[in-house]
Amino acid sequence: MKLAPARGLRTRLVVAFLLVAALSALITAALTFRQARSGILQRTQSAAVHDLRLQVDSLAPNLPTEPTDTDLRGLTQQLDRVGGSRGWNTAVSRNDGPPIGTASPISTSLRTAARRDNTTVYERTAGPRLLIAMPVNYDTRGAAAGKPSGLVVYAALTLRAEQADISALVTAAWAGAIPALALATVPALFAARRVLRPVRQLRTAAEKITSGALDTRLDVTGKDELAELTGTFNTMATALERDDGELRRMEANARRFAADVSHELRTPLAAMAAVTDALDEDAHSGQLPPDTADAVLLISDETRKLARMVEDLMEISRFDAGAAALHLDDVSPRTLVRKTLDLRGWREPEEVVTDLPEGDERVRVDARRIDVVLANLIANALRHGAPPVTVRVRVTDESMVIEIVDRGPGIPEDVLPHVFDRFYKGDAARTRSEGSGLGLAIAAENVRLHRGTLTAANYPGAGAVFTVTLPIGTLGEEP
Repeated sequence: MKLAPARGLRTRLVVAFLLVAALSALITAALTFRQARSGILQRTQSAAVHDLRLQVDSLAPNLPTEPTDTDLRGLTQQLDRVGGSRGWNTAVSRNDGPPIGTASPISTSLRTAARRDNTTVYERTAGPRLLIAMPVNYDTRGAAAGKPSGLVVYAALTLRAEQADISALVTAAWAGAIPALALATVPALFAARRVLRPVRQLRTAAEKITSGALDTRLDVTGKDELAELTGTFNTMATALERDDGELRRMEANARRFAADVSHELRTPLAAMAAVTDALDEDAHSGQLPPDTADAVLLISDETRKLARMVEDLMEISRFDAGAAALHLDDVSPRTLVRKTLDLRGWREPEEVVTDLPEGDERVRVDARRIDVVLANLIANALRHGAPPVTVRVRVTDESMVIEIVDRGPGIPEDVLPHVFDRFYKGDAARTRSEGSGLGLAIAAENVRLHRGTLTAANYPGAGAVFTVTLPIGTLGEEP
């Protein structure tokens, strides 16, 4: 059986169930103990008062009207002898005199209460003991009948037997509560299992939806809150599946539209580029009037921008369609960087500074795609940073790391998370630029195709730094 985590919901439910059971058992035991204790002591007290009353009513009439201390001592001796199983010790006081007999000590409060109220009073003391104070009234007929005689009989008896009974009752209560608490574990586990089964099913279903199985649904059983939660989950899953299908359809249409438009624009743009190239030669050679030459050069420049944008859109479309493929070859990192710089005409050290490996290490990459990555990153650094841009390459046993660092102001913190988003421009005022807004996105896709990573950050003491990490160990495998 799989154990629940120390702070898991199952453990907390079982603990809560057991705490409730323990509290219930404790309250029941406490109430039972209180009632039983009161009952035992009250029964003992009533029986002792009753027996003492019988003996006092039997022996007190034999006393003379003015009893002496000897008479009172004799009365207590008689009362002690007839105590029987009670085993009490008695004493008698006359008016405010001290008690005469074997019952001691007797508190002043008990003596005062008995004389003041002229009724039987009692108190329990440590030991444990029960003290009874019983005033004696005249029983002669006439005016004095029922009047206080001034005598008070005291009896002191031990409650050890009752205390033992109460202790046995407490022990029995604990002996019954502990097995009951242990047995409560079984229904606690059963209840926790029943409560958590729908929760586990919801978790499993949520994990399936997270992994892409949006058709996951749960059977709704019962009419409690968990059943309502399950129904709400099914409603949410249905809405997610519907929205996901709509989003996928819209995304597919958008990709198809971009690919179709790019493809349709490619042919007329090629013809326009050929014409503008020819007109460029005439404009540069001075064969055209100045105003016409300026217009031709503007048209030529915009045509080239449009052609690059169309090529970028087609490249992105291939990535989206999963049609981009790697053509791996063993190349030198030095050769990769040098070729990129030479093809774009970037000068060293005015525009670019290189820090390349000195050895003949070779890495297995798609040279064309890495050239696109380097070109986009260096062009972005030159355009938005400040020259010279440093290109640093390091090769280890596990990876090839390329850093492109510029000397510009860096990338604003709110822009950093979006630098690889398509068509994103950090400067809202820069509505037009030489780029298509896809260069960094294409670079990221090419690096991802190599199973590598591309990150952007601000270099301490410099400008922005873009870091390409390509894993050497997996470059030769099919992605």
